[in-house]
Amino acid sequence: MKLYIIAGEASGDLHGSNLVKALKKQETSIELRAWGGDLMQKAGANVVKHIRDLAFMGFVEVLLNLPTILRNIKFCKRDIEEFQPDAIVLIDYPGFNLRMAKWAKKKGIKVLYYISPQIWAWNQKRGWGIKKNVDELFAILPFEKEFYKKFDFDVHFVGHPLLDAIKDYKNLKPDFNEFCAKNKLPQKPIIALLPGSRKQEVNKMLPIFLNVVDKFKDYQFVLAGAPALELDFYQPFLTKQNVSIIEGKTYDLLMQSKAALVSSGTATLETALLRVPEIVCYKASPISVAIARMLIKVKFISLVNLIMDKEIVKELIQSDLNNKGLSNELDSILHDENYRNQMLENYDQLIEKLGGDGASDLTAKLMLKTLKG
Repeated sequence: MKLYIIAGEASGDLHGSNLVKALKKQETSIELRAWGGDLMQKAGANVVKHIRDLAFMGFVEVLLNLPTILRNIKFCKRDIEEFQPDAIVLIDYPGFNLRMAKWAKKKGIKVLYYISPQIWAWNQKRGWGIKKNVDELFAILPFEKEFYKKFDFDVHFVGHPLLDAIKDYKNLKPDFNEFCAKNKLPQKPIIALLPGSRKQEVNKMLPIFLNVVDKFKDYQFVLAGAPALELDFYQPFLTKQNVSIIEGKTYDLLMQSKAALVSSGTATLETALLRVPEIVCYKASPISVAIARMLIKVKFISLVNLIMDKEIVKELIQSDLNNKGLSNELDSILHDENYRNQMLENYDQLIEKLGGDGASDLTAKLMLKTLKG
């Protein structure tokens, strides 16, 4: 059996790697060719296009990189035709993957979609196209199964794969002093900085995060270095005395942190599942935000608040993301015990709502069942 997997972002690489492990465990002779990152490669997929060359965010940024995107599409189609898979497995990354789904369907290639595009947020009419071009969809958010019923599309709710990924780390939490010694950090409480996994995102968010460092001298600020970015890229940001960086250990860092400043995205949910009080931060080009506000249909930008359908973590967006707003909210989650405990109680409800672990194994089992018919 041969599958061609396409993931285009760091979160897709994480979930794709766990899916690869589950597929290989259940079907040892399976051959997996993929677009992804180091995690998928390590798990056993043959990665032919790396995520570091794929991730573009925002409407304006996509337009500026359109020639590269079109070249990637051309390469992908040719590579799939040469590989001749039994099916393609698309992981999130909707701008690219929905286009590939439409093409593959016309070519008679079976299309399996893992982690639904967030069409419930904007342009919901795409649901009809997904029903037409996707053979099986494996959703990870509890409200998505009901959402797709309006398109007469019966999708699988498999639970959230982050619960699997995080469970392993929770069982291996090291002692705080040991963690600091191992990573050459002072013995001071930690505030984690997660400014994103793309250069343009980090360039925009990290300077804003660093502006509050001097107001919290009793804490150390530790930056979670993204796997796809080189250490040299971060060096210009590391000029303040109370700021350090740890590469490739985001979960380890979060488990030792008192609070976190997090750019919107999957990291907001990861932080919540590890029960770290957080502030969700987002700032993009004014044009991108203006377009988004015309199109987006949801009340929140973070997965945490979307799943709970209420604001359980503060979202600081655009002009609200300033020194005063960030400092005040960080002070609250660090020093207001009632406020902090309420956030942690809401996290427990979130975890319960997402269902149990085993999403990767269940998805692999359902995929193989579909393919074996």
